[in-house]
Amino acid sequence: MNYELKHIPERPNKPRDVGFTMAMDKGLSLREVEDFIDSSGEYTDIVKLGWATSYVTTNLKDKLALYKEAGIPTYFGGTLFEAFVIRDQFEDYRKLLDKYDMEFCEVSDGSIELPHDLKLDYINKLSDQVTVLSEVGSKDAEKIIPPYQWIELMQSELDAGAWKVIGESREAGNVGLFRASGEVRSGLVQEILTKIPFEKIIWEAPQKAQQVYFIKLVGANVNLGNIAPNEVIPLETIRLGLRGDTFHHFLNNKDLL
Repeated sequence: MNYELKHIPERPNKPRDVGFTMAMDKGLSLREVEDFIDSSGEYTDIVKLGWATSYVTTNLKDKLALYKEAGIPTYFGGTLFEAFVIRDQFEDYRKLLDKYDMEFCEVSDGSIELPHDLKLDYINKLSDQVTVLSEVGSKDAEKIIPPYQWIELMQSELDAGAWKVIGESREAGNVGLFRASGEVRSGLVQEILTKIPFEKIIWEAPQKAQQVYFIKLVGANVNLGNIAPNEVIPLETIRLGLRGDTFHHFLNNKDLL
């Protein structure tokens, strides 16, 4: 940090298991990646190449190399996994991960109907190859999953070999964990946290109000994802109580005083 302030929440150093920030690259150019790393790399734990953007990204190898050189792992969005699976190309997907030397992958079923036993099998197989992030929740706003089922799905996917589970919201933050307005389904979130450890969950929270909710509920070191590259530093200030939304929240925390 550039100067000292008292009563700032403690943030673990990278690589970290909690306080994880997942940024979404939806098609940054190489120059934009360089600028993003220069400004925000210190606060970015992993980058997702959103949905199947990697299929049409020019200079993909060069982009991945920039992130790797900066010590920021990358992975392809879960929709790409689903695009391979629905075309009966799972083995081709595994070869793709090897071709680009990927260390992480995302397994999801937000766009396709996938029997859960088969999803667990995919997680188990891929966990022998890479570190698996498993996404729970549908991209269909009309599909409402009850809290007990979220918990069962998350736990079974962790048991199958997922490193962390991701709570679905899409890049807009308006499905899954959230209502169409972006409002958090707070009862759902709080019930999930009664059974699934907070450090095992990455909450997709692209909107500022959503980020504030999770930080106030769980703390500065909640895991958050689908963060736009230009929102990584603003998010870090929310985590540290240096933005109006959480300014007094941590000053009232006796553990910091």
